[in-house]
Amino acid sequence: MIEPIPAIDLIDGKCVRLTKGNYDSKKVYSNDPVEMAKKFESFGFKRLHVVDLDGAKSHHVVNLKVLQQITTSTKLSVDFGGGIKSDEDLTAVFDSGAEYATIGSVAVTQPEKFLTWLEKYGSQRLILGADEKGGFISINGWKEESKQTLFDFLNTYINKGVTHILCTDISKDGMLQGTAVKLYQQIMSRFPACQLIASGGVSSMEDIILLDKAGIPAVVFGKAIYEGKISLEEVAKQFKLKVS
Repeated sequence: MIEPIPAIDLIDGKCVRLTKGNYDSKKVYSNDPVEMAKKFESFGFKRLHVVDLDGAKSHHVVNLKVLQQITTSTKLSVDFGGGIKSDEDLTAVFDSGAEYATIGSVAVTQPEKFLTWLEKYGSQRLILGADEKGGFISINGWKEESKQTLFDFLNTYINKGVTHILCTDISKDGMLQGTAVKLYQQIMSRFPACQLIASGGVSSMEDIILLDKAGIPAVVFGKAIYEGKISLEEVAKQFKLKVS
């Protein structure tokens, strides 16, 4: 069964969402991401995806304080991404309680550094962020498009030992128009052993169920919750989460 993972995106310490990664489209949904995390936990979720959008824009981690507050206030297993560019950034993220770190841009621009991190922390703690647009990987908060194709990128790192992948179809992100289920099926077909987390476009419970039927291991979703398209109650019921 697919693992549903709610998301919290951070700007100025607030819970926000963007559309297709456009910072001008920012919409604030909560001034208290810690309370939001506690709410997710109360509905039985075990994982939380946290994105430091300030960090992605600034090229270094910014919202460490919020991460610390979430990890000390809940038992959620947090994966944190956005702005992790240096050894110091990554150390600080793990020291702040994150169980996983999602790395995208460094894997493109500094592959040797990423492989060093992979060797040091292991494939169980590093998630390869594969943010895709038109078949190519985008980096630095999706503001730059690399010359690496999605499948070459994945193939390179899976051969180096990566097992966890977060793939976002940028054209779908925040659009509430359905996910890139065919793309995720292609990834699973090519790399059946990978722990793929689908991201972008979830608009309804039906979208999550479709991904589940397609054999996708996990899905991240956020805007659909905040916009009331999906209720936490129905996710908990569908996936038999233990509500407290």
